[in-house]
Amino acid sequence: MSESSSADRRDFLKGSAAATAAVAFTAASYNRVYGANEALRIGFLGVGGRCQQHIDVILKMQEEGKGVKPVAVCDVWDGDFTKGMNRATGIAKGQGLLPAAKRCGIDANDSKHVSKDYQVILAQKDVDAVCIASPDHWHAKMTIDALEAGKDVYCEKPMTRTIAEAHAVVDAWKKSGRVMTVGVQSMADPTWRLANEHIRSGKIGKVVQGQTSYFRNSDVGQWRYYSLTKDMNPKTIDWKRFLGEGFAVNGVPIGPDAKEFPFDRAIFGQWRCYWPFGGGMFTDLFVHQTTHLIAAMGLRYPKRVVGGGGIYMEYDTRDVPDVATVVADYEEGAQVIITATMVNDHRIEEAIRGHSATLVFDSKPVNPKDPKSPKEFGYTILPQKVQSAPKGPGGQAATEGTWVPGGLKGDDTYALWANFIEHVAKRDQDTFSTPALGAAAFTTVNMGVQSYRQGKALFWDKEARKPVEADSSWAAMWEKRSKGRGKPNQIAGWTGGEEGSLLHPPEYQKLAGPWVDGKDPAEG
Repeated sequence: MSESSSADRRDFLKGSAAATAAVAFTAASYNRVYGANEALRIGFLGVGGRCQQHIDVILKMQEEGKGVKPVAVCDVWDGDFTKGMNRATGIAKGQGLLPAAKRCGIDANDSKHVSKDYQVILAQKDVDAVCIASPDHWHAKMTIDALEAGKDVYCEKPMTRTIAEAHAVVDAWKKSGRVMTVGVQSMADPTWRLANEHIRSGKIGKVVQGQTSYFRNSDVGQWRYYSLTKDMNPKTIDWKRFLGEGFAVNGVPIGPDAKEFPFDRAIFGQWRCYWPFGGGMFTDLFVHQTTHLIAAMGLRYPKRVVGGGGIYMEYDTRDVPDVATVVADYEEGAQVIITATMVNDHRIEEAIRGHSATLVFDSKPVNPKDPKSPKEFGYTILPQKVQSAPKGPGGQAATEGTWVPGGLKGDDTYALWANFIEHVAKRDQDTFSTPALGAAAFTTVNMGVQSYRQGKALFWDKEARKPVEADSSWAAMWEKRSKGRGKPNQIAGWTGGEEGSLLHPPEYQKLAGPWVDGKDPAEG
């Protein structure tokens, strides 16, 4: 796959006809799945907290006769039947190997379908597809092995832990011909495809910036609310397998060894706090927002990325920041800002800014007159009043605009699974959340991780498919373009015609220009 921004954008727009058709996201489309006599048999690799929601979806679909069946589970931990207690009902879903087997109706003594070794599950011919919800450092290895074993894959976000792994997954996916979805559930919401169509129609003018955020607040610290129990111990957990000791992707180990990391309940239960296993909020949370935002804007790989932040309050032995921001610049002439803090939950609005309008994404009541009305996600089109003289530092924000509802009814995880299963049935790789999109979003936020940790701005080398240290050429390129005034633009991906064509210079601007040999340029 060519990973230049312009090529990726063309590929994205080329596929948008299918995306547009998918906007009519109705219950009818959910029902087009496997028939009653050809159930899709699913194995779950990594059955912790998030995976319980995936099991919920499959069990619900099974009850609805959607032609799916859970047949195998894998986890390095025997599990805890009391985890995930519903306080209202007193019923716990449990987490780990044995509770998941019970939930799925699988005999715990069936060693071919209940195992701590994921390769045992992949070897079973009666497993058609796998759901990978293991810790991040395992995603790439499990995904590649599953694709090579002929399985279709639903892999939780982030798709991988490293950029090199992300592109190894894309290569394996393309080579295999299998269907794969990356579990960014917001991609099931038609809002982002509707927004992309609106932007492509030119109705908000030249798109220059997108912003998104993820804010939380907890008095125990981000991810420390995952409880630790005494029965998490070396007898119930295969620690070396959890670490990934002895496993590699393209010759690079996926994790540390037990000598470097002796058994630690906090690392096992709260692994998102540590760099060897994930990317903190950059890759765990930013991936959600980045994926749907770049899909809506029609962008893929950035050219330049800077990451900032730090551990400003959560001093609890974690590695990852509690405040972070990524700024990504694109060759198309646009910028994306992703920002967050885990110690204050006052958010900024999620928006895409064009020269003539802004799209602001949010939820609104279906019936504004009913205080109990359910909410629906969508966006408001706020017009920009472009004037010859700018307003003050607060700018000028429209207070009223046109509301566009997204149209998603029901649970977005369910909807993303429905789309995945439908595409498996059709043998169509173009799901709502493909590995190609997943790699672009992950690359963006992981470049933010590397920038933060290295203290450097980074460029994306599209030929080598890796980040490299940035230099002054980015700013110099735009300054050169500005100085070109009226000359055809050569920037990759640009479709706006000649330089300056989007502005309307006042008459007095003709007086500008250097005086050569004392001659006024305005006099010719």
